[in-house]
Amino acid sequence: MGHLDHATFGWLTPVLSYAMACIGAALGLRCTVRALAATGRSRRNWLITAASAIGTGIWTMHFVAMLGFGVSGTEIHYNVPLTILSLIVAMAVVGGGVFAVGYGRDRGSALALGGLTTGLGVASMHYLGMAALRLHGEVSFDPVLVGLSVVIAVVAATAALWAALNIKSPLAVAVASLVMGGAVSSMHYTGMMAVSVRVSESGGALPGATTMQFIFPLAVGLGSYLFLTSAFVALSPTAGEREASVSAQRPVESAAR
Repeated sequence: MGHLDHATFGWLTPVLSYAMACIGAALGLRCTVRALAATGRSRRNWLITAASAIGTGIWTMHFVAMLGFGVSGTEIHYNVPLTILSLIVAMAVVGGGVFAVGYGRDRGSALALGGLTTGLGVASMHYLGMAALRLHGEVSFDPVLVGLSVVIAVVAATAALWAALNIKSPLAVAVASLVMGGAVSSMHYTGMMAVSVRVSESGGALPGATTMQFIFPLAVGLGSYLFLTSAFVALSPTAGEREASVSAQRPVESAAR
């Protein structure tokens, strides 16, 4: 059995991956709050932004954490198409959950459906990412810990969507995002605890790309997207601020007449 190291760079990758999960969660929650206060095309656009932020944050969290993953006796490469598919799945399934909450008439049913859908999407992203691993050996999983990781994902997703429906203040959203980031990180490392690797001796070259060739640049790019989108959301006026601006302009227009 190969020795697994989940933090080859010490605390750097766990802390950085947690930060990315929190940023994605905070951005997604703020966008969902904006969406619930909007109508028509504006609501749809905010929900799309929320889905992309949460999905990107979760994916980036997973693969930043995987930068610190090592197995003694073998190199690790990643299958590029499967890795990209895991990102698409994360955003698409999270989008389904967010839209269920954003357009659901019965909030209780929408929350249950959205939480289940989003949680399963998070778990699917994680295990698709693990399926993309290429190494000299055989990877196996403890089914009990896999099941526990899926339960954590569903609970975390449901809690995040509940927060989006019920929490409005920026401070409360910040606290909720810290909790959500912790839950997503717990799901990831619970899933990683389920992994065992039986290393086999082989002199052949591994297929796929190394973390520094593919995962690292993509994670940096997606992280930059999260920071830039966060700045855009922070600078965009809320529905209340737009209404206040319109109300302030009306007396001026009346006086001019």
